[in-house]
Amino acid sequence: MTFSKNRLTRLRGQLQRRVDDGFAPGMLALLARRGEVHVEATGYLAYEGAGSTTPMATDTIVRIASMSKPIVAACAMTLVEDGTLRLDDPVDDFLPELANMTVLADPTGPLDDTVPAERPITLRDLLTYTFGTGMVDAGPIADALDGLGYPPPADFVARLSALPLVHQPGERWMYDTAAAVTGELIARATGTSFGAALRERLLDPLGMRDTGFLVGPDCLDRFATAYAAENPTEVEDGLDGLLSRPPAFENGSGGLVSTAEDYLAFGSALLAGGNGVLSRPAVTLMTTDHLTPAQKAVSGFRPDYFAAMGWGFGMSVQTRRTGLGPSAGTYGWPGFYGTAWYNDPAEDLTAIFIMQRAHAGDQTGTLWADLWTAVYQAIED
Repeated sequence: MTFSKNRLTRLRGQLQRRVDDGFAPGMLALLARRGEVHVEATGYLAYEGAGSTTPMATDTIVRIASMSKPIVAACAMTLVEDGTLRLDDPVDDFLPELANMTVLADPTGPLDDTVPAERPITLRDLLTYTFGTGMVDAGPIADALDGLGYPPPADFVARLSALPLVHQPGERWMYDTAAAVTGELIARATGTSFGAALRERLLDPLGMRDTGFLVGPDCLDRFATAYAAENPTEVEDGLDGLLSRPPAFENGSGGLVSTAEDYLAFGSALLAGGNGVLSRPAVTLMTTDHLTPAQKAVSGFRPDYFAAMGWGFGMSVQTRRTGLGPSAGTYGWPGFYGTAWYNDPAEDLTAIFIMQRAHAGDQTGTLWADLWTAVYQAIED
């Protein structure tokens, strides 16, 4: 046995309590370790209407939001492995809009007060989220970035390039935008759409049939409804929402849907050293902390954001164990709607959580402390 059956009841209890309290209509945890897969699922795909009598399951389709980011990074690495892209080459050949960028003299100052970028942007900058722009909460640049929207990919990059970078390339980690740009880089480098490149290079080889940017009509009966953060009975995105039609922009920063089964295939491939899709050295590179102490000191959403965490390619890397939870070396990332995936190589563990409530993926909440405690106390050797 790799998990204690008695202790796994605590994990189920944690899920059941949140469903009973109305936090979400349904929740699922999938744990895979040493060839054994254990699933705890409770509740349904929706509170009312379609899905309200359909149990949460490993083939339930959900919005994985920022759990898209590791998949984007893995796809980019397939292009590095076949020589189409190089980590430290400027991206200018494929994204000429991003050549000769300017940088704000003051990150909170006027948009026309700029200095030249000290060097070109590279693929490594994009994968480590250090290319110079991303989520910002203050100053004119914050409003300008918020106003970009998600138009067709070429328009997105053009609009982004018309703005100055917030910081010099390589200076600090900035969340989110890099993954969207990486998706367009992959599209141009492969001469196809980003979605098609993902399908050919990663999703089909791993058998991830339900992962993509669209939920087809024949799959809607397995598609969970997403609920708002403040009012958990208010529908934020339903079956006829954003994922029911092809998007104008295949957004690598958070646009994919997937299932626990599909994401297990992805997580298992990385834990096994690539499983033929990537080489073991490529996986090692992806899952190594690339941020310097200087970058960590000025980055993150709050003070000491990187005190126990670093950043690989498109995902976090745990740098030390801080409680009854992930070991040092654990890598992965959560999603906006309460999904989460982490691989813990020290425990040979892949853990995936599924729910659909806005802002529920924040790993600093007590919900996640309780869930990770329940996972790790159940490990049995």
